[in-house]
Amino acid sequence: MTDSSHENVPSRARRRFPGISSRAYEHPADRSALVALRRLTGFDTVFKALSGLLPERSLRLLFLSDSVRVSEAQFAHLNDMLRDACYILDLEKVPPMYVKQDPQPNAMCIGLDEPIIVVTTGLVELLDEEEMRAVVGHEVGHALSGHSVYRTILLFLTNLAVKVAWIPLGNVAIMAIVTALREWFRKSELSADRAGLLVGQDIQASMRGLMKIAGGNHLHEMNVDAFLAQADEYEKGGDLRDSVLKILNVLPRTHPFTTVRAAELKKWSETRDYQRIMDGHYPRRDEDKDTSVTDSFRESASHYADTVRTSKDPLMKLVGDIAGGAGDLGGKLRDKFTGGAGAARGGAGTSATDGDGTPEGPEGPGGPGSPEEGPRKA
Repeated sequence: MTDSSHENVPSRARRRFPGISSRAYEHPADRSALVALRRLTGFDTVFKALSGLLPERSLRLLFLSDSVRVSEAQFAHLNDMLRDACYILDLEKVPPMYVKQDPQPNAMCIGLDEPIIVVTTGLVELLDEEEMRAVVGHEVGHALSGHSVYRTILLFLTNLAVKVAWIPLGNVAIMAIVTALREWFRKSELSADRAGLLVGQDIQASMRGLMKIAGGNHLHEMNVDAFLAQADEYEKGGDLRDSVLKILNVLPRTHPFTTVRAAELKKWSETRDYQRIMDGHYPRRDEDKDTSVTDSFRESASHYADTVRTSKDPLMKLVGDIAGGAGDLGGKLRDKFTGGAGAARGGAGTSATDGDGTPEGPEGPGGPGSPEEGPRKA
């Protein structure tokens, strides 16, 4: 299943994006986090060493021998979705895809030389056809962006850190890189969610899939607007203590929280950037070599500035106050931590509800990801 032909590809009514660059859908935080990761002391050394040592051939043989390879003869509907996703995003070589027996809904794209897509039976059984199409597009987006290389290294280092945890200071350096990799991968999930929407071209299906990942196959008991309201409540609620707890909660995860992913994707689907892509105006791969690193930095910096400016999170609003030179910072800090009168009165830059931005969430990114985290992956 590695040919590049696209005969009998279904759903040709969907828009196709010939030559699309991953820059078209990459979240600014994805790019900036990857730049920060590459600047981490020791990362280049580890990356070069592991690129030659990781047992990728063993990994491929494992899936070949103990999972079901998607093809015209096996899971044909997934094979059609995969080929369709590659056709829409113009990925020339269709990556091999496997279905793994696992009740936890999960999917991932791994591999150093060539990407491999793996989905679990729990995910296949949970999602309907259009929801699953968005997930397959999500994984193809990872492949097009080249995320599978770093994802594979993250999986390996996570396992290695567990094995050397008994050695004094043995896993300190490893965990520093793992933490940086997780920070990047959470951001990359936001990019892949956008790729899934470009493939599925159905925002409601994308929302349903994320709700099912959070709450199971009980759509009749759930509501998209109420689900998105949770993300807003999560971001703006509480005081600085809650902001710190949010950071601590997300650090061990490889994925953003599901409500945050849904809010981020919904917001992007309503932007001019998304509409321009759908109208056929997007960066091409053959232009990637001419891309300015300075422009990428500038875009990322602008994104973070907007995030701080529009965020309803108490910590982010305090950062905005400091950046803006707001007075009485001591009192503001005290009120934010204690939920005191100043916070309740909601003076300039202190209200828990002011600001007009759509919730950005703690991630600034699924799909799918690591097998160690259960159902919040796809």
